[in-house]
Amino acid sequence: MRSTRFRLLLAALVLLTAPLALSAAPAASAPTCIGNPELKPLRPLTVRTAKGEFRFLVEVADSDRERELGMMCRRSLAPDRGMLFDFGRERPDAAFWMRNTLIPLDIIYIRRDGVVRSIIRNARPLDETPRPAGGPILGVLELAGGRAAQIGLQPGDRIDFPIFRSRP
Repeated sequence: MRSTRFRLLLAALVLLTAPLALSAAPAASAPTCIGNPELKPLRPLTVRTAKGEFRFLVEVADSDRERELGMMCRRSLAPDRGMLFDFGRERPDAAFWMRNTLIPLDIIYIRRDGVVRSIIRNARPLDETPRPAGGPILGVLELAGGRAAQIGLQPGDRIDFPIFRSRP
C-alpha cells in the first residue's frame, strides 16, 4: 500500500511539473537574443541600378565572429542601412540562412568586381534553409526585406564599396 501511494504521489508530481519543464525549454527556432547589437561604425556604400544610385550606411562584418552573428537579433533595419559581409577572399560556395534573424532581409551576393551575382528577396525570419549564391562571391549585402525591389536591384547591377575596387 505504501508503494502504491508513493507511485501515485510521484505520478502526480510528474504531471504537475511537466508543464513547467516544457515551458522553460526554448523552442528549437526561438532566438537566443538580447538587445539589438551593432558591430562597427557605419560606412557609406552605393548601389547602382537602372533606377539610379542609392546610398546606404552599412556595418562591415569582416571577422569570422562578426560574419557569424550578422543581422541576428535585430528587431528593425532602416531603409538606408545594411550590413556588408566581407569574406576577404573569393568564396566559391557561400550560402546564407536566417538563424536567429528576426526581420525579413534581402540577401545580395556580390562578385569580386562589385557586380551583383544573385539576390534572395525577402528571406523569411528564422528560416534555416541555406540560400546559395550560385557562384563565386567576395561579399554579401543584407538590406531590409523588400528594399532591393524598391530600388530596382537586379543581378548585373553594381555595388560601389572599397573592397570591390581594391582587390583583383
